[in-house]
Amino acid sequence: MRMLYYAHSGLRYLVLLMGLVAVAYFAFGLATKRPVDKSVRIIGSSFAGLLDTQILLGLILLVVLPQSSPWRVYPAFWGHLVMMLLAAGLAHALLVINRKRPNPGYLLPLIGVGGALVLVIGGILAIGRSLMASTPLGG
Repeated sequence: MRMLYYAHSGLRYLVLLMGLVAVAYFAFGLATKRPVDKSVRIIGSSFAGLLDTQILLGLILLVVLPQSSPWRVYPAFWGHLVMMLLAAGLAHALLVINRKRPNPGYLLPLIGVGGALVLVIGGILAIGRSLMASTPLGG
């Protein structure tokens, strides 16, 4: 189970990095009024995929935790879970809406990924973890 903790905690760095890359790319595209190409979809999907993997690992952890685990009664844990699910929902919804538009742009992906990134950071901080903590269990 400890390996699952390490994987879940370590993956947050990739999620944050990909989110920052996506926000920078979408903001640059919006500011320079570049035409939208398939890279918008690839970058958005990469962020959403990493976020989905992170949530899947978190849900597996929730299932394998013993019923007596302090995490199950820790209120901030449930806030963390809700914020992460909202982040994934926001990112997916706005990326799908943008993709289905006749003329996709940079604004909806920027709002979706940027908003999801804010929720992810809030979810990390909600459980008392640092964004750059050196150990997943040591906060």
